[in-house]
Amino acid sequence: MIRAAISFVAFLALSPLLLGVVNRVKALFAGRTGPPLLQLYFDLHRLLGKGAVYGVATTWVFRAGPVIGLAAVIAAGLVMSFGGAPALVAFPGDFVLFAYLLGLARFFTALAALDTGSSFEGMGAAREVTFSSFAEPALFLCLVVMARASGALSLSGMLGDELAAAWHVQGPALLLAAVALLGVALAENARIPVDDPNTHLELTMIHEVMVLDHSGPDLALVQYGAALKLFLFGALVVRLTLGFPIASPALSLLAFLGGMLGFGVAIGTVESTVARLRLVRIPQLLVGATVLSAFALVLLLR
Repeated sequence: MIRAAISFVAFLALSPLLLGVVNRVKALFAGRTGPPLLQLYFDLHRLLGKGAVYGVATTWVFRAGPVIGLAAVIAAGLVMSFGGAPALVAFPGDFVLFAYLLGLARFFTALAALDTGSSFEGMGAAREVTFSSFAEPALFLCLVVMARASGALSLSGMLGDELAAAWHVQGPALLLAAVALLGVALAENARIPVDDPNTHLELTMIHEVMVLDHSGPDLALVQYGAALKLFLFGALVVRLTLGFPIASPALSLLAFLGGMLGFGVAIGTVESTVARLRLVRIPQLLVGATVLSAFALVLLLR
């Protein structure tokens, strides 16, 4: 339980740092110095010290969106296994709750965007839920593949020491699932080539357009929730690809954090070397991830 608590605290504390690594890698590729690694911490502190502005058309739904979204992502972290450590809350089938908690966060973010009455934010909400309908089947299939390969129905078991034996027996299937999961992670976290978190072009915005009306502490909750969500998907990808057991819990945590650093570098590299896809191409990418995960499941069931 102590190991699980330490991993969960690391998840809460280091998530903004992961985005700092991504932004620094992108700056290096562009030949710039870039923002400090701790820039998001500074931004969150600054936003929490400001007041929030609400439009006359908004209701309690708009104010509840960032709060419920952040609470749902934190709750998803409670059932997540970080670096092979058991989750704080673990039970058979908790991977279904994990996926639905992320869906709940997305739902209230889109609902808050619609509550503004802005057609611009409504456009972003429509795009978000459309693309998520393609991403969720791939995510569920990847989780089912891990459950089948590990023989466990809990994330703690699926991402535990059983992964090492599963890689020896079902390596090709797990490799396909890892590639599909990386594509889902890029889509779910509004990263290039699916979306650009730094863009403000009307025709290309997806996630960012939904939170344009949020300010002050509400915007801080949105940004912190986005960092936590990226960390969650990074933890899935890192643990799936680096599933070897380590006897020492301390070394296991260090190896996991090193893997998360590599994940941040990989995301920054992809965003610096790959062009953003046209909106009509994004479903094709996500369907491809679904097909890969389906092939992985077929390999396990044959």
